[in-house]
Amino acid sequence: MTSIRDLSYFEVNDGWEEAIVPDSLNFDIEQVLPQHADLYFGGAWHKPLGGVYDDTLNPATGRVLTPVATAGRDDVDAAVAAARKGFLEWRDVPPLERARILKEIAALLRKHGDELAMIDSANCGNPYTEMRGDAAIAAAQMDLFAGLVTEMKGDTIPMGAERVNMTLREPLGVVARILAFNHPFMFCGGKMAAPLAAGNSVIIKPPVQAPLSALRLAEIVDGLLPKGVFSVLPGGVEAGAGLAEHPDVAKVTLIGSVPAGRAVMKSASATVKPVLLELGGKNALIAYPDSKPEKIADALVAGMNFGWCGQSCGSTSRAFLHEDIHDEVLSYVADKIARYKPGIPTDPETTMGAIVSRTQFDRVMGYIESAKSEGARAVTGGHAVTEGDLADGCFIAPTIFADVTPEMTIAREEIFGPVLAVRKWREESAMLEEVNGLELGLTCAIWTRDLVTAHRAASRVEAGFVWINEVGRHFLGAPFGGVKQSGIGREEGIGELISFTHEKNVHINLAGQ
Repeated sequence: MTSIRDLSYFEVNDGWEEAIVPDSLNFDIEQVLPQHADLYFGGAWHKPLGGVYDDTLNPATGRVLTPVATAGRDDVDAAVAAARKGFLEWRDVPPLERARILKEIAALLRKHGDELAMIDSANCGNPYTEMRGDAAIAAAQMDLFAGLVTEMKGDTIPMGAERVNMTLREPLGVVARILAFNHPFMFCGGKMAAPLAAGNSVIIKPPVQAPLSALRLAEIVDGLLPKGVFSVLPGGVEAGAGLAEHPDVAKVTLIGSVPAGRAVMKSASATVKPVLLELGGKNALIAYPDSKPEKIADALVAGMNFGWCGQSCGSTSRAFLHEDIHDEVLSYVADKIARYKPGIPTDPETTMGAIVSRTQFDRVMGYIESAKSEGARAVTGGHAVTEGDLADGCFIAPTIFADVTPEMTIAREEIFGPVLAVRKWREESAMLEEVNGLELGLTCAIWTRDLVTAHRAASRVEAGFVWINEVGRHFLGAPFGGVKQSGIGREEGIGELISFTHEKNVHINLAGQ
């Protein structure tokens, strides 16, 4: 049986954008790394003013890929000044011409998809085949927003004779987008699309752990946009805070953890700039007793995104199985999870990659040990993988714990690793109270064959994105985002485009002269 998650993150063109593995790879990682490891802004490469370069690693081997520049406050100031200058030119480019350029960028993303996938695979630890899908998704998002440029429309408001009142949609200015490490290129190539389509300039701060694909993108698109319109500033907390606080940055966005989101909001408040935050999730999968146990077992495995080691904010890392089907569902899990075996990420045969860093590896292993000490039962996994070629990497076996109770740490905190906590439930009201009992509310997956039950549960769960008899997939044009502390705002649809504009009212008195 084909697993739900065998295919892509997005549904594209009425079907899945599948990651087709080529017969052979015509390059190795050394051949595809970016030639530049400095800061990119103003249409040129710049050495960091502080002279700081930090090593970026391959988490599968522990080896250094290359040193990468680290931006400081002075670099942020220079990049923002260049981006502001570029914005003043880009905002006046006619929308359909902006769309043409974005479509040209989308074509380049497809052309270079294999090498970008290899870079990400080596730099963030996700399997090469998964990363090829990410490149296709970034191109699809670019095409989506290019096609929406004429939808940034205003309104007319009736005011009576000899008066015209109308609204206009105008770009904000310089937009800073701070990205996460789990989908480095997809986030870079896809998240630049909406603000550029709206007429803004964009500064990308790639993840500290995996900045290389963003630098390669800067090389690929260099010269297509006016100078300053697209920038890449690798760096850490200092660069992120500098962008969020900067008075000439009109909006800042983040994909990351809840603590990082709070920090960005606090920094942005100094200049009262809007934020768009896609933060963490401790997402529930709810299986009702009329569900087919084998399908639920497929969904448990698929929803955890084991391919990239569960490192996904949308992973359904809490499974609530009704007591009537609980045991039978778990009886299928070992077979379903067998296809996910940690391996070297750049190998096209690998189905499960590495944790992004040693720090994150230690954090996930700490959660696994806490689950064991608090009395959870490991159905599968629960250990690091260190055999053979994996000895020096950050590999953890796909892990499912049963007999989890609400007070256990793994039932309450986002792990961001390949660890699923399974709960048995009997009473719907008590189960839903527990599902909603956390501060997070990003996604939820509901499984039932009863339409009334499905609608009732969907209306009661506190989440921004709900699947019914489905899990894990995003859909181009469908808004994605969370409630409570899982974030602010929506992405992946026209609402994202509109959020990078402001509304201006223009009133005309025709009899005023």
